[in-house]
Amino acid sequence: MRLLDEQYTRTPYYGIRKMTQHLQQAGYGVNHKRVRRLLRRMGLFPIYPKPSLSTPTPGHKVYPYLLRGVPIERVNQVWSCDITYIPMQQGFVYLFAILDWFSRFVLAWSVSVSLEVEFCLEALDTALQRNRPAIFNSDQGSQFTSDAFTGRLLARSIAISMDGRGRALDTIFVERLWRTVKYEEVYLKAYQTIAEAISSLGAYFRFYNEERLRQSLGYRTPAAVYRAGIQEDAGI
Repeated sequence: MRLLDEQYTRTPYYGIRKMTQHLQQAGYGVNHKRVRRLLRRMGLFPIYPKPSLSTPTPGHKVYPYLLRGVPIERVNQVWSCDITYIPMQQGFVYLFAILDWFSRFVLAWSVSVSLEVEFCLEALDTALQRNRPAIFNSDQGSQFTSDAFTGRLLARSIAISMDGRGRALDTIFVERLWRTVKYEEVYLKAYQTIAEAISSLGAYFRFYNEERLRQSLGYRTPAAVYRAGIQEDAGI
């Protein structure tokens, strides 16, 4: 699973057969059925377009995609979220994060050993205590189409936007975040415990927000851009 995650981070467009070939060439005697099962367990899907990319839980409402052709011009205009797989020395956890598109600021994050919605709600509540976006974008995963998740957004008059799983252009900012976190933090570590993973990820996200300069932001940090945007909106 760690090798699959590393390869997916490098080549998210690889399908089941290429992933299987990758592992076989690395000396692992796996077939495509096992690779498919592991990728599904990790929540990883190739990003090329194909029919029925995302299958929400029956009964959950799916909202239309609202961001096609929309310029991103200010903080808190669009927030986005996603879940990714984090390998440990023994086992793995899931990482959820919420990102402001304009500043790339990570508003909140959480870790869980399962894909139940509660850890996503925990981070969402934390982010909404900070501020609220005009639009909240996600894929059609069961966590994000659940009444508990969408209800929190609707209660604050936040427009909900949903794209199909695997549409790279719709999730590009979060995909870039995952790539950065994994290459600069996760793949350099071998977390022994969940507590260690949470502590180390917490230190990294503080660095990412407060210290890591981004060329795309004019060599400013996400935190600096986000705070400047808040002050501008407040007329300070």
